[in-house]
Amino acid sequence: MAGKQISRSKSRIILLSLSLLGFSLLIFLSSLSPLRTTSPSSTHFHLPTTSHTSFVTSLEHFLKTHPSPSLPDDTPHKPLTDQHVTNLDNSVFHSETNRLNSDPFYPISLPLKVYVYNMPNKFTYDLLLLFRNTYRDTSNLTSNGSPVHRLIEQHSIDYWLWADLIAPESERLLKSVVRVHRQEEADFFYIPFFTTISFFLLEKQQCKALYREALKWITDQPAWKRSGGRDHILPVHHPWSFKTVRRYVKKAIWLLPDMDSTGNWYKPGQVYLEKDLILPYVANVDFCDATCLSEINPKRNTLLFFRGRLKRNAGGKIRSKLVDQLRGADGVVIEEGTSGEGGKEAAQNGMRKSLFCLNPAGDTPSSARLFDAIVSGCIPVIVSDELELPFEGILDYRKIALFVSSNDALKPSWLLKYLKDIRSAHIKEMQQNLAKYSRHFLYSSPAQPLGPEDLVWKMVCYCFF
Repeated sequence: MAGKQISRSKSRIILLSLSLLGFSLLIFLSSLSPLRTTSPSSTHFHLPTTSHTSFVTSLEHFLKTHPSPSLPDDTPHKPLTDQHVTNLDNSVFHSETNRLNSDPFYPISLPLKVYVYNMPNKFTYDLLLLFRNTYRDTSNLTSNGSPVHRLIEQHSIDYWLWADLIAPESERLLKSVVRVHRQEEADFFYIPFFTTISFFLLEKQQCKALYREALKWITDQPAWKRSGGRDHILPVHHPWSFKTVRRYVKKAIWLLPDMDSTGNWYKPGQVYLEKDLILPYVANVDFCDATCLSEINPKRNTLLFFRGRLKRNAGGKIRSKLVDQLRGADGVVIEEGTSGEGGKEAAQNGMRKSLFCLNPAGDTPSSARLFDAIVSGCIPVIVSDELELPFEGILDYRKIALFVSSNDALKPSWLLKYLKDIRSAHIKEMQQNLAKYSRHFLYSSPAQPLGPEDLVWKMVCYCFF
């Protein structure tokens, strides 16, 4: 046993050395190419007119063009044995050896190779159809009055990633990831289970039963048994998603809205930055493009805007304290409201009229409001002491947002004085940066280069290789 451990350690050292060598070669080769005069985010983003950014619109198109598959899914048809896992392990070994010998940049080269599980329809298409057939039911609310279907849209990252991965390669624009159809060729395995739709639209016991079925299906896969799930990607973007069984899949890579340092949503040891990825919420408001911004930026006459639930739990309690301090102040608009259709219009109008948008913590350290502000060109003022943001290894949020500690924000008159003292030139610079950065938070079909779907896979490469 000791000999095996030493051999494994030597293999890891060799692999790390080869990775560093490959990374050095990439840097050297890039230095030989002509210098770029602009960065990927340095120009205004124009979304192609053929793209869909609405979840409902995209889903309608998807269901028309991607009927549920008639081919057999990946459910094992025979009882799984150790030999199945051994056979896959041997196939992976041969595949990795070939890539190591043929690709000088392996294992850090792009595109990432992802195997997308073909799960039974009850975990995928049936849930999408359930949403499509019920989303007009505006009376379906959560206990705090939030429209259920709007919440599902906010957390629909599972749909956007899956729709891109399974699209015909001729229709895809992303170069960072490619779908493979042989498990031994995969770097990662994607689990396309719509955990948020099932939580909100199924009866409680029906949802729990489906979660247990999904758990068994996932953990019965030879690839899962081979790695313990460490190379499996599981979207659980709503804090309640998969909650009753997720302790059994804690070794997988979770796609989350934030790390929730309060401990209210995730058990200790379930989520951490070394293992999991944070993805942006899907914006509730419409994207304000370059033409829109050129029209509204000179007309922004509100200093600070906030619309949302004024009383929240746990870390979100700072909201009510801030509201009490800011309500009625000159240049400040504070509104109570939810994310329903009327709420969407009110939030969009308010953000487009304002220089700054207040983003205090909600029930979790983050909220969709931050990304609504970004795509509206409203400079976010983030008041959350324990916030991890999406793609922080790639994006510099200091260029588009202001970060304020809770202690400073609650000092009498401190926040308004701080905002009023910011030079107009600095405000204009941040607005220009927002126009450049907004593309990184805009989910769409087809998925766009440097959009959130693309940055997910760049972050996977950045974090796990």
